[in-house]
Amino acid sequence: MKTKHLFALVGASVAVAALVGCAGGPGATPDYDALTAQIVKKDFHDKGIVKASILQEIDETLRLCSAADVAGKPLDEATAKRLEAVNFKTIQWPKDGKFLGDWKEGEKIAQSGRGLTWSDDAKVVNGGNCYNCHQIDKKEISYGTIGPSLWNYGKLRGVTDPNSPAAKAIVEYTWGKIYNSKAYNACSNMPRAGHKGILTEDQIRHVVALLLDPKSPVNQ
Repeated sequence: MKTKHLFALVGASVAVAALVGCAGGPGATPDYDALTAQIVKKDFHDKGIVKASILQEIDETLRLCSAADVAGKPLDEATAKRLEAVNFKTIQWPKDGKFLGDWKEGEKIAQSGRGLTWSDDAKVVNGGNCYNCHQIDKKEISYGTIGPSLWNYGKLRGVTDPNSPAAKAIVEYTWGKIYNSKAYNACSNMPRAGHKGILTEDQIRHVVALLLDPKSPVNQ
């Protein structure tokens, strides 16, 4: 997914900076941030609708998770929990209180990888690109496995009526996870679809319906 690609680029830059630092010899104390900035300025350029300035939007969550990835070890629990709390505060819940939309529209969004790539027109409506990391329908023959299968997502969680009080917790979790995945897993590879403006409120509503509506192919 799009955010994952940015995450990988940041990690690569940090890794190169670390190698340059090692080449400085014993006792060297390179400024890794400055080195990374030099690499980014030299090697990343605007292309189509994608602007190199997006790399200036790297926040503490991406920075710390990238550093942990390069180091080959997870964040310590206290830092992870702190970042999750920071990201949770960014979640914007549906203004009208309606969490579910049309699962048919949600399926279109989940199966679309268009939008936000250099070859797209700025007017192209963003897709969720969900199929690139998840299985959505049992009938699919091609899907990504970076994330868990979403087939029977609602069914496995006992959701028979997503509008019932009993389903409230899972409905809110599903919305929040799509809006900002890092609120639940600080270094998740899943993009922060709502927080980063990849999907609109209505689009998130439709994807939530795809995952939880008993009539959706996800739950057949």
